[in-house]
Parts: sequence; C-alpha cells; structure tokens
Amino acid sequence: MTTPPLEDIPCVILCGGKSSRMGEDKSLLPFSSSNTLTQYQYKKLKKLFKNVYLSSKVDKFDFISKDELILDEALVYSPIAALHSIFTKINSNKVFIITVDTPLVKLESINRIISESNDYDIAVAKTTRVHNLCGVFKKDKLLSLTNKMLEEDFHKVGYLLQQVSTHYVEFSLEDEFINLNEKEEYKRALSIISKDNNSY
Repeated sequence: MTTPPLEDIPCVILCGGKSSRMGEDKSLLPFSSSNTLTQYQYKKLKKLFKNVYLSSKVDKFDFISKDELILDEALVYSPIAALHSIFTKINSNKVFIITVDTPLVKLESINRIISESNDYDIAVAKTTRVHNLCGVFKKDKLLSLTNKMLEEDFHKVGYLLQQVSTHYVEFSLEDEFINLNEKEEYKRALSIISKDNNSY
C-alpha cells in the first residue's frame, strides 16, 4: 500500500470471541508468517491505520503496548458489549471495526468501506450476506443505543444496524470475507494466502 496511514479514524480488531467451534483460541493460532492470527491482522492493518487497537476479554498479547488494548469487561461474550467498551474508550467519533478471524479482507476493500461511510452511522461490507463486524461505526449515534441494548440483555448486531442509518458496501469475492470459525476454514485461508500472499 502506498496510502499513508489514516490518522483520523482508528481501527479496532475484535479478539474476544469464545472460539467454541475452533476448539482453541483462534486469535492465538499461527497464521502465514506471523506468530498469531492477531499479530498478522495487526501488522497488516498498521499499513493503513496509524492507530490500531485490540479488543479482548483478557490481556493475552505480548506484541502491543497496554495503550493499544481495550478490555471488554462485560460478563457476557457479546459483540455488542465489545462495541460498547470500544465506544466508551476511543476518543474518535468514527472507528473501523474488524474481527480477528477475517484475515483475507484486503486493505483496498477497507479503504472503499471508509470512503463510502461519510453519510451514514454505520457502513459495513456485504457479499451474499452482511458482514456486520467489518465496517465503520460512529459512536455518537451508537453509544447510547449499545448501552440500552446491554441494559435489556439484547445482543444482536443485526438489530443495531437496523436502528440507525446503515450503508451496505457490496463486494463480489466471498473468499475475501471468510470467517475462520472452524479448522477447515482456517486451513483453507492458509492455503489461499500461501498461493497469493501479495494480495493480502
């Protein structure tokens, strides 16, 4: 990438999922030339964003400073709880959110999502399905809503998208947005990236 790092919008990588289908913490699995999937995502995204943070239930990463960790202190495993913690702790109004288990999303695609986000509260990627945790979120419109959802013990990100002005940025390549939820998906992503490493 020749684009200088974006200073006005931070990126947060969500690393706090249960990984129940994988059978082990997928954020700590080795990936490509990196020690962990998290480190791979972090290094890649630092090419685009000046400020990259990790959202996690616990401090389990040894390659970042404490200032780059956003602890999700909610008792439940919930993306809404993670988003609320991020909105509470990040100073910027706009933040780019991505999950640790989508390592094949290209920086060019992220740039496109950001470029189409200005007139909306949320802008997320969409292929044949909505990738509701890959996009730009504006906290001034969402902080009170995520707080209300937590108070009501309601954790559906799809509901959050329905309550505000949301833009869906269409993409055609399904593999680019593959989620590494199971071992087979993890192996497939490793195979894809080994064949076309320069594209990711």
